[in-house]
Amino acid sequence: MAAPARPYWKGYLQLSLVSCPISLYTAASSSERVGFRQINKQTGNRLRQQLIDEVTQKPVGAEDKGRGYEYAKGVYLQVEDEELDAIAIESSHMIGVDRFVPRSQIDERYLESPYYIVPNDKVGQEAFAVIREAMRVKDMVALGRVVLAKRERVIMLQPWGKGILGETLRYDYEIRNADEYFDDISDIKIKKEMLDLAQHIVASKTGDFNPKEFRDEYEEAVVEMLKKKQAGAPVPKDRPAAAPSNVVDLMQALRRSIGQSAPAAKVEAAKPAKTETKKAGKRSKAIPGQRELLLPITGSGKGKVAAESVAEPKKASGKPAATRRKAS
Repeated sequence: MAAPARPYWKGYLQLSLVSCPISLYTAASSSERVGFRQINKQTGNRLRQQLIDEVTQKPVGAEDKGRGYEYAKGVYLQVEDEELDAIAIESSHMIGVDRFVPRSQIDERYLESPYYIVPNDKVGQEAFAVIREAMRVKDMVALGRVVLAKRERVIMLQPWGKGILGETLRYDYEIRNADEYFDDISDIKIKKEMLDLAQHIVASKTGDFNPKEFRDEYEEAVVEMLKKKQAGAPVPKDRPAAAPSNVVDLMQALRRSIGQSAPAAKVEAAKPAKTETKKAGKRSKAIPGQRELLLPITGSGKGKVAAESVAEPKKASGKPAATRRKAS
């Protein structure tokens, strides 16, 4: 099966003198989330943002838009795209493996964005497989460098089925010190009975990780609200969320929780509701990358705000993400 969409990056994967042409594809996407446009509430027309020169207050066209580095207050050094593209370092077109480390040594806080890595052609598949299987046999992940979006990033590589999963890593200076947040937490001596009760609750809710069981209930509620709004039904007013009860006796709360807790039931994926198909005018064209409402949008005119088209949730495709091990 051909890889979907265009590759995010193309180059070479190199281990010592072994190399092969590869492509990186983004492994996650937020394009199916419900999105909104900014509109004029009076006319229902979409709003467009305009670039304004900070000093002259005149609009600037796309052809005059550039980038600058502020080296003094209000003073910019103009930098052209060609100048950035001319900075040729090895990682601009190659992921060279620097070292191999146990996966458990990678602190979860450093993980950033996942990518699927595949060989570009059949000629390079053998070298690709050799690098992949060497990591699998040794139970190691590889660390290398790659330039993405005009920034050099550290990338972790690990076997993933027949391919390789790459994950960009944050730099050390980007990670905030946890002690700054946790130092004020008191050292509390926990009673054994309390800990036993809490462990019982944990055991009763223990199960396997299945990402398909988790649903974005807020987004589902937004879609439902949009359906009602399209159909002309009254939209329910905001209801205050129920506040959790103030825990006075922790031991009593734990004991009561045991009575309420039960083995975690499997959450079935929401089935799309059956809808009647009625000819109520032309169905509006769906906005690419958004969820489409089941109800058609009919009519238009000044003063009427047409709702955005949104699609029903799609089932996630591909292999479920593996549970990450805790860093040692």
